[in-house]
Amino acid sequence: MQLPLTSGCPCGALRYEVTEAPLTLYTCHCTKCQRMSSSAFQMSMPVRRTAFRVTAGTPRGWTYRTGAGSDSTSWFCPDCAGRIYGENTRRPAVVVVRAGSLDDTKWLAPIGHLWTHSAQPWQHFDDGTLCYATQPGDNADLLAAWRNRVARQD
Repeated sequence: MQLPLTSGCPCGALRYEVTEAPLTLYTCHCTKCQRMSSSAFQMSMPVRRTAFRVTAGTPRGWTYRTGAGSDSTSWFCPDCAGRIYGENTRRPAVVVVRAGSLDDTKWLAPIGHLWTHSAQPWQHFDDGTLCYATQPGDNADLLAAWRNRVARQD
């Protein structure tokens, strides 16, 4: 992982950077994420809001109410509709970057998988990754496992 992390939408009109290491990296296999990503899962990379900034373009947001009763906003490029990041009113100090949008994705290796009960039947999970059938009560285990992995790589 080379900081700052840079990224943008598919058309390049919207760019951003992350200046600190992510808090964790996980995939979500819930049916909502499958539909929103048009894929088998969505890879999420929470970062501190203070370490995230849009460097070009102006994102457009789409807000929806979550099952937990908070508001979640997905930010995307108004030109190509590429989803870039999200935020939730329950966690105002965190922005969740769509990790697949990074310029360099070679280092991405999720520490855990959420909503595995709705994962595609062909999906297999590596030993050593945390797996949750649904949503974990908190992200403490994901955060700790990620910190341990990053510390071993330093």
